[in-house]
Amino acid sequence: MKDLFRLQGKVAVVTGGSRGIGAMIARGLVENGVKTYITARRADELQATAEELSKVGECIAIPGNLAEPAGVEAFAKDIAARESTIDILINNAGASWGAPLEEFPESGWDKVMDLNVKSVFFLTQALLPQLRASATAEDPARVVNIGSINGLSYAPLQNYSYTASKAAVHHLTRQLAVDLAPSNVNVNAIAPGFFPSKMTAHLLDHEAEMAKAIPRGRIGTPEDAAGTTIYLCSRASAFVTGHILVLDGGQDVSG
Repeated sequence: MKDLFRLQGKVAVVTGGSRGIGAMIARGLVENGVKTYITARRADELQATAEELSKVGECIAIPGNLAEPAGVEAFAKDIAARESTIDILINNAGASWGAPLEEFPESGWDKVMDLNVKSVFFLTQALLPQLRASATAEDPARVVNIGSINGLSYAPLQNYSYTASKAAVHHLTRQLAVDLAPSNVNVNAIAPGFFPSKMTAHLLDHEAEMAKAIPRGRIGTPEDAAGTTIYLCSRASAFVTGHILVLDGGQDVSG
C-alpha cells in the first residue's frame, strides 16, 4: 500500500507544459521521478520551464504547434524517436476566445476547436503504440485530458468555442476510455475550476472576490493540480477510467 502513488521511473508527455496548469502538472511529475517531455509553441518560454524543472528531475522541451496536423505528426515522430514506451500522456494544451454572441468569429471558433479537441484526439492516436507498449493489466498506461468546469455547466464569459470544446473533451474522454480499456490504457479527464494561468490572468486582480464564490474559499494551487494528476497516473487509480474528476473546490455543485 505504501507505493500506491509511486511514479518513479515512468515517462510522461505534457502538452502546454510551459506555464499554467500544464507547468504545475509537469513539476509534480518531475519531482516524483518521472522523465517528462513538455511541449508548447513558444520555444523560449518552454525551454525556460524545462531548465527550471531540470533542477529537480528530468524534463525535456520539444517545441511544437499542436493546433496543426503537421505539428501533431512532427511532435509524435520526435517522441517516437526518443521513447519506445510512454506511461503517461497529459493533453493539456488549450486556447480560449471571448466575444459577444453576435460578433463571435469563425476564426475564434476554429482556433479553439483545433487545439482543444482535434489535437487531443490525434495526438492520443499518434502515441498509441508507445502507450500500448507500456501498458499492463496491473499498471495501465494513462491518458489524462484537461477539461474544465466550463464544459459542465453555463459559463458567463461568452467564450463559446471554449465551453463547447471542453464539453467535447469530456465526452471524448468517455469514448476513448471504453475503446482503449482492452489495451490497458486508462483515459480520464480533470475539469479544473479557477487556477492561475494566462487564460485567467485578467481575473487575478479579483481573486479574493472570486474566491467567495468557491465553497473552499480559495482558488486552485499547483499542489491541487499536481496531486490530482499523480492520483490518476498511479496504481491508486488503476481501476478508474472514463471519468471526469472535477477540481474546483466545490464551485460547480454550489451553482
